[in-house]
Amino acid sequence: MGNDLKENPNATAAKAKVPEVAAGQAPQSPCHRDAARGRLSTLQESAAGAPRVPGVRDVPGPRSDLGAEPRTGQLTTSALGEPLFLPFTEQVQRDRAFVFPGQGAHSVGMGKELYEQFPAARELFDRADEILGFGLTRLCFEGPEQELQQTRNAQPAIMVTSLALLKVASEVSPEILRRPAFVAGHSLGEYSALVAAGALSFDSAIRLLRTRGELMQAAGERTPGTMAAVLGLDIADCEDVCREAGAEICNVNAPGQIVIGGRREAVVRALDYAKARGAARVIPLSVSGAFHSSLMKSAAEGMVQPVATAAVAHPVVPIVMNCTATPTQDELTIRHELVDQVSQPVQWSNSVEFLGAHGVETFVEFGPGRVLTAIIKRMLRKSTCINVNDATSVRVQF
Repeated sequence: MGNDLKENPNATAAKAKVPEVAAGQAPQSPCHRDAARGRLSTLQESAAGAPRVPGVRDVPGPRSDLGAEPRTGQLTTSALGEPLFLPFTEQVQRDRAFVFPGQGAHSVGMGKELYEQFPAARELFDRADEILGFGLTRLCFEGPEQELQQTRNAQPAIMVTSLALLKVASEVSPEILRRPAFVAGHSLGEYSALVAAGALSFDSAIRLLRTRGELMQAAGERTPGTMAAVLGLDIADCEDVCREAGAEICNVNAPGQIVIGGRREAVVRALDYAKARGAARVIPLSVSGAFHSSLMKSAAEGMVQPVATAAVAHPVVPIVMNCTATPTQDELTIRHELVDQVSQPVQWSNSVEFLGAHGVETFVEFGPGRVLTAIIKRMLRKSTCINVNDATSVRVQF
């Protein structure tokens, strides 16, 4: 959420160092997170027929072939026995990561040319309409913009468009099927990443995202809040500003590009304090709630039941999680992440730093817009960033 600031992503900003977060920990630990996790574990253990993943260690992982002879076969089924979204090669392209954008990247018309030109894209958009029971495709292509911008619509719309781009790119550019070392997604983009990695089916992901969007929109109406971008302050200053004003950090997008949120009056105070501390710019965002903050507590609680009973498989590609900026291929950790990330900050800057530190040199962004591409290129200047966002750019050349 809030990753699209509609601003020049190359604007000068002060260098911010985000504190390291240990695996399995969220950057902040409000009591409601533990309550939600407790309910998640209980439901997961007691639900009749709740999907568990037997023998997940038997699925070849990106690092399982270290020191072994390269393998050239393909991975076609998940640990749950379902077809993978993409039949990745078993051999890993260790310098490559796929990334997927979050809310704010959408616009009316996204995916339309893709739908018209490629059967694979039509299949996904039509399947989304069938699952959701309304014309999401029409909304993506024709609007109205105000309706598309509603959180409950924007979230599945962005995921369908992102995955349609990925699917088509894999058909016209077979090099895409060389398994990346990691996948990652910003906020709702994490669902796109999980489908790409084989942890969620397309059907499950779109149902979960529609529910997530409805819950987050309802939470924003029940507990009104807003968000704003602060450019040019480091994380420590932003933490102080939020503490003084009663706001919260929601997204750490890049060094010097931090999104804060909370009740409107708290955010207004925080922006005044940020300017007084020397922020280069403060930008109020047009959003329907304070996403990734404690004001989303009810939405996080509402996600427990759907996440606990959804079919989640051991992914064939590690996913770098929003809340911790650390990778996982563990099914239960993924379930916890999908609950936590609704009301916890998105650690995108740390995620990019992690990927760069672990040998990723080529980033491919699948989705509308080019926000993540711009952020990554600014942070890792020597990296190669490829943006796949329309019917022309699906023909990828590495």
